[in-house]
Amino acid sequence: MNIKLVLFDMDGTLLDGRTIQRFAEKKGFKNQLNNLLKSDKKFYEITIEIAKLLKGMRKGELLEIFREISLQENADKIIQHLKSRNIKTAIVTDSYQFVADDLRERLDIDYSFANNLLSKNDVFTGEIEIHNSDYIIDPINDEVYSICKSCVLEKLCQDLDISEKEVMAVGDGIVDVGMISKSGIGIAFKASDIVKKHANVTTNNLIDILNYI
Repeated sequence: MNIKLVLFDMDGTLLDGRTIQRFAEKKGFKNQLNNLLKSDKKFYEITIEIAKLLKGMRKGELLEIFREISLQENADKIIQHLKSRNIKTAIVTDSYQFVADDLRERLDIDYSFANNLLSKNDVFTGEIEIHNSDYIIDPINDEVYSICKSCVLEKLCQDLDISEKEVMAVGDGIVDVGMISKSGIGIAFKASDIVKKHANVTTNNLIDILNYI
């Protein structure tokens, strides 16, 4: 298959860790975060509530914490290989745009899509603009996420004038199922059984994706 675009989830996929969990550990709101994650709120509502926990924190200090999270093994080599093949790459994450942009620049990835955590003078206000502003329902599991990853896939295909069959999507979480199931090659990386059943390929080694390029 002639792959022309690879979409990557960020936390747990390109990164060997999760951004909001690291913020919570370093800034002392683990209990509040865990309570939200266990709540009955919708996924996008949880994203909005989590943003409130970051109110008053500075962009610079959170970027420093973010940069402490290790890359997944071989992540940088994979991106370099894809670029050498003229394959476009994108980060699609339900985390925040400022950290996704930082990782995009570090790895020389082409695009990044995430939620916009609002700030004033580089201090976060506790407000957030979720990427899925139209509240599009994921048809796979009838849920609204803060970002519709299958919608991002569709839009990039239009912009790049390629078909969905020419896209690979790599992720580990339930929010990734939309783009994994819609892409030509969907890869579940260190994923749960729920995610695996929607993928063409399952693996615990990120380097394996190069076998399908």
